[in-house]
Amino acid sequence: MAITDKMWDALTTVIKMNDKVEALAGTAKSQQEKIENLTERVIRLETALEVALSRPVTTRTDAVQLELKD
Repeated sequence: MAITDKMWDALTTVIKMNDKVEALAGTAKSQQEKIENLTERVIRLETALEVALSRPVTTRTDAVQLELKD
């Protein structure tokens, strides 16, 4: 009976480990989705920053000078 008990314990341990692995896989998938969403947000922010930096800066004095010339 000792061998049967050991085999039964080993089998129940494997089943419990399988449940934990499945739970971890779900957590990993959730974390991956969050990472991908954050990556998309960073890309949008980088694009907005590049667009903003590529435009010439019009200062207030430049605008006043343009109005005076007209």
